[in-house]
Amino acid sequence: MGGHFRLLLQVAFRNLFTSKINLLIGGIIFFGTLLVVVGGALLDSMDSAMSRSIVGSVAGHLQVYSDESKDELALYGGMSGEPDLAALDDYSRIKPVLEKHPNVKTVVPMGTSGALITSGNTVDLTLARMRDLYKQRAEKGETPELKANIDSVKAHVRQMVALIEEQNAKGRVMLSEAAQDPAEVEALARARTDAFWDAFDQDPFGSLEFLENRIAPQIPDGDMLDMRYAGTDLDAFQSTFDRMELVDGQMVPRGKRGMLLSKFFYENALKLKTALRMDNLKQERDVNQKRIATDPQMQRWVKENQTQTREILFQLDPIKTRQATERLQKALGSQEPKLEKLLVDFFATDDANFDTRYAQFYSELAPLLELYRIRIGDSLTIKAFTRTGYVQSVNVKIWGTYRFKGLEKSAMAGAINLMDLMSFRDLYGYLTADKKEEIAELQKLNAVKAVARENAEEALFGEDSGNTLVANATPGLIDEKDSFDGSLGSLRRDDLAARVYSQEEIEKGVALSAAVMLKDPEKLQQTMAELKQSATDAGLKLRVVSWQQAAGIIGQFVLMAKLVLYFVVFIIFVVALVIINNAMMMATLQRVREVGTMRAIGAQRSFVLGMVLVETVLLGLVFGVAGALVGSGIMAAMGSAGIPAANEWAYFFFSGPRLYPTLSVGNLVAAFVIVLVVSAISTLYPAFLATRVSPLQAMQTDE
Repeated sequence: MGGHFRLLLQVAFRNLFTSKINLLIGGIIFFGTLLVVVGGALLDSMDSAMSRSIVGSVAGHLQVYSDESKDELALYGGMSGEPDLAALDDYSRIKPVLEKHPNVKTVVPMGTSGALITSGNTVDLTLARMRDLYKQRAEKGETPELKANIDSVKAHVRQMVALIEEQNAKGRVMLSEAAQDPAEVEALARARTDAFWDAFDQDPFGSLEFLENRIAPQIPDGDMLDMRYAGTDLDAFQSTFDRMELVDGQMVPRGKRGMLLSKFFYENALKLKTALRMDNLKQERDVNQKRIATDPQMQRWVKENQTQTREILFQLDPIKTRQATERLQKALGSQEPKLEKLLVDFFATDDANFDTRYAQFYSELAPLLELYRIRIGDSLTIKAFTRTGYVQSVNVKIWGTYRFKGLEKSAMAGAINLMDLMSFRDLYGYLTADKKEEIAELQKLNAVKAVARENAEEALFGEDSGNTLVANATPGLIDEKDSFDGSLGSLRRDDLAARVYSQEEIEKGVALSAAVMLKDPEKLQQTMAELKQSATDAGLKLRVVSWQQAAGIIGQFVLMAKLVLYFVVFIIFVVALVIINNAMMMATLQRVREVGTMRAIGAQRSFVLGMVLVETVLLGLVFGVAGALVGSGIMAAMGSAGIPAANEWAYFFFSGPRLYPTLSVGNLVAAFVIVLVVSAISTLYPAFLATRVSPLQAMQTDE
């Protein structure tokens, strides 16, 4: 038996490279194997990297939410907007059920939503600062320091008004007189007069109202920003997701209300646009090795920096304007007195001067500017539609910024800002303990009586209805200060911000979902099934989904890419089957004389069948091994150098700036199995034909 097989191998090796048809078949097998090895390894590596991004940033290994939800959970937003999820009414009931499972490491309550926020334009912000200064003067009296601050801000506003008029004058060159609003022109003219400013202190709040209503709207540079946020137990979140790290400021103190802005959101949405464009130019040059001279996007940023200098000009008061002018004159070696022209010249950056200008921007100009519209420590007012459709707002203090290590430049991982769970519940429209307390206090202040449903008609229309439910309006008896400043006591917003909540208060309330981190991720499917059963046994209607399902269409990306790859491989090998089958048939027909002669000297049909099969399998193995070796070499090179993330999406899928793919044994095994199956199947019919060749056919062919 061993000698028989050795003879088949000798014949197979002898015929391996003797035919061009064999080389054609081998080439198909080589490139097919190469595709399976490289494509499979790349997709497996991307799948692993993306799972690290999603699991380590917000999802955990599993997500648990109400089975009564109309939509599927989508942590990064659904195809048609925010998914409609039913609330988990009492998270404190759900947490112990999940934590009892031996494979559950931690559980974190969560709820994601979105809102539009605005930070106002530069004039709005400056006028708000002036209003605060006048309020301080009214409360504490005027001090030399306060007077100096007020005078400085007033001078800044006057300069802004002059700039607005100058900008409008430039616009009039392109606009007809009919296109101008006479009311705006009149308001601007009044704000430019000395008489307006001389009388300002006689009625500062009336004058401020005029500026806010008639002047500020003429500068439409306030941004409406789409903010996505997650309400969570911030301490549990930080301890669970170890990729999270604080960048600026501090963590929200335990049990207090507050918010951590994503560093990506803070930089890209709230930073001075000129500074952001300078940062983007530097990143493209230093990280992606691009050049201004050849990149259209970089050229557009340079042009925008030159044409959009207004945001800088409006920030500078007269003193800072003089300082900026002097510094730019020195940097440029120019005597140009107009700051606007100096800025245009300064931002005319190219590959030769960019590094110098970038350093000068941050050393000379940035100290004179507010680089961010919201500063760490400020309170941000967030308005959003509640689950029932009305608008709710909360004031949340910004304690700091955070990011996920390795995902600093990812828009996907950087899209979510973190909010304390109590503020999230208020904003989402749930009746929290604070709201219940506020309602009770209002009922007490207004002597509200609870009326049973069966007694409602008597209470409304009976003899005593006028004494119980009806109050007549009495002009002049409402003291706004007493009604709104003191009566709600601890329920004032400042007191809410200072309040410290216990862990029981944080957990005993509404959440939209819970993130579950596992001890052994390899048992994910088993744990999912067991948690579903545990929830059912506890009388809880819960859905338990993997990180991939919870991430929505983002989580399905690699799965879809794998399906596409496998479909392409399938098509390639179907074509290969046909080509190899036809080639083997041609090769068999060419060898009729050889096969017939072998039959004539005593070779059995089984020997001929084995010969053809062994030749094809050997051909597949030789070229398959060659394809696997070349693929392994390609993967080794990629794994060493890494594949750079070309954009923010790739940054997220690569779990960092570069993907370092690895080759697993499974990729090689899959390639060899496919090669052997295709080789064997494609040879069956030609091998069958070879066994039908008779010595008589061989002699006829010879003649």
